[in-house]
Amino acid sequence: MTTWEYVTTPLLLHKEADILNNWGADGWELVHVGTGPQGGMVAFMKRPKQ
Repeated sequence: MTTWEYVTTPLLLHKEADILNNWGADGWELVHVGTGPQGGMVAFMKRPKQ
């Protein structure tokens, strides 16, 4: 059975792709983008736990 680890990170306007590409290069998969508590965008990501 696969176990997962999760991370959230804010997405800065006009830098979204750069931020997601950096996380993706480390093996993180984007699961969801939502609104954070202060109104900005937040990315929720997962990857298999090692």
